[in-house]
Amino acid sequence: MRYGTGVALVVDTSAWARQRHPKVAAHFRDTAQADLLVGCPVVALELLTTAKDEVEHGLLAKRLSSLRQAPITQGVCAAALTASGELASANQPRVPVADYLIAAAAAERGFGVLHYDHHYDTLADALGFESVWIVPPGTI
Repeated sequence: MRYGTGVALVVDTSAWARQRHPKVAAHFRDTAQADLLVGCPVVALELLTTAKDEVEHGLLAKRLSSLRQAPITQGVCAAALTASGELASANQPRVPVADYLIAAAAAERGFGVLHYDHHYDTLADALGFESVWIVPPGTI
């Protein structure tokens, strides 16, 4: 069984970090085998900062770069800034800068975001992408 509705999904750091959890592993694997997982430079930077050493960094960088990519473009930055303004005017809670960029990169390409982070539900309304929880909130 795969995540989402068949749309490619940018894998957020929150989902990547949980991919081996027993409640997640089979779905994550099936989604990856269906070539529906997408990388993003912002997520790669977040994940690579957790590498313990040069070898782990290299292996992780290679794995992440093998995914299709949702790049950070001028359009992505503009969309993230617009979404930030919309959320501020609606008195929505603050969202981390990285999440704006990841969500906008996904939206620009017509991708969803696979995550375990409530910020993406808020951003999905502002940016118009599919927000997909890796498991229901609060279950892991």
